[in-house]
Amino acid sequence: MNLTQDLNAATWMVKKFKLYSGTSNPELSQKIADDLEVELSGLRIEKFANGEIYCRYDESVRGADVFFVQSICGPNVNDLVLETFIAADAAKRASCRTFTAVIPHFGYARQDRKAAPREPITARLMANLLETSGVDRVVALDLHQNTIQGFFDVPVNHLTALPLFGQYFNDKHFDTDNLVVVSPDVGRAKAAKELSDMLECSLAIAHKGRPGHNQAEVTGIIGDIKDKTCVINDDMIDTAGTLCASIRELKRLGAGDIYVCATHGLFSGDGIARIQEAPIEECVVTDAVPIKPEDLIEKITVLSVSDEFSDCIQRIYNETSVSDMFGADMNL
Repeated sequence: MNLTQDLNAATWMVKKFKLYSGTSNPELSQKIADDLEVELSGLRIEKFANGEIYCRYDESVRGADVFFVQSICGPNVNDLVLETFIAADAAKRASCRTFTAVIPHFGYARQDRKAAPREPITARLMANLLETSGVDRVVALDLHQNTIQGFFDVPVNHLTALPLFGQYFNDKHFDTDNLVVVSPDVGRAKAAKELSDMLECSLAIAHKGRPGHNQAEVTGIIGDIKDKTCVINDDMIDTAGTLCASIRELKRLGAGDIYVCATHGLFSGDGIARIQEAPIEECVVTDAVPIKPEDLIEKITVLSVSDEFSDCIQRIYNETSVSDMFGADMNL
C-alpha cells in the first residue's frame, strides 16, 4: 500500500466509544450512560474461589476509547482498586486505543504526604499503579488535595462539586448578609472561598489539630459566625467525628443554623448516627459514593454528579475543552 492508499485508509477509521462500570457504583454509571444516551457495555467481573478477581470484556474494544467508571470506596475498597487495575490491563491487552479511569471518589488520597516518619504516600502509589496498569487518563472529583494531580504523568481532569453545591444553596435564597461559609480547616480554605464567592457571603476558617486517625480537635474559628447561618464545606465525611467537633465548636461560639455539604459521603462506622444526633439542619452530599438506602435519613440530601461526569467524558472523547465547563472564574 502506497502513501495515498494509507491516507485514504485513515479516513475510513471511525472513533469508537465504550463505557463500562466497575462494581462500586453501578447506579451512577447508569445515570452517566443515560445522560450520554449510550449503553453500558458488557464487562464481566467475577471472583475465583480464593478471592482473586477475574475481568473480561464481552465484546471487542480494539481501537476504542474506553471509559471505566469506578468509585474507590466502601468496605471492599481494596477489591475495587484491583478491579480498576485489572480492567485497565485487560482493555490495553485487547488493543483499546485509550483507557480513561473515571474515579468519582479516589481512594487512598488522604495519605498524600508524610505527616510523620515512616509513613507511606499512598496517593502517589495509587498514581504509579494506575499508570502501570495502562491508564491513559484519570477523571477525578474533588481530590483530597489538588496537588495529587502532580503525582501523575498522564493527564488528570479534576472536577469539582462546588458549582452543584453553590446552585443548591443559592436556590434556598438565604440572607447573604447573615450567611457564612465555614472551612473545616486551613487546607480547605481555598475551596470554601470559591463557594462563598458563589453564595456572595463571608468566609470563616476553623483551626484544628489531629491527635489520631479520624479524630480532630477544633481550637478556634477565624471569622465572624455569631448568630449567622453557617455552611460547612468539606471534601468528605468519613466517620463524621471531625465534622461534629466543628459543629459543637461553632455552636459554642454562637452560630445560628448549620448546614453541611461534602462531595464524598462515606459515613463509615457511626457516621450516620453522628449526623442524626448533630445540631445541623441538613447534610448535602453527592452520589459519587453510593449510600445505602437505610442510611438515607431525613437530614441527608444527595445531589447527582452524573451531568458533570457525562459532560466531561463527552468533551474528552470529542477532544474539546474540559475547563470551559467551569468558566474563567473558577480557580481550583
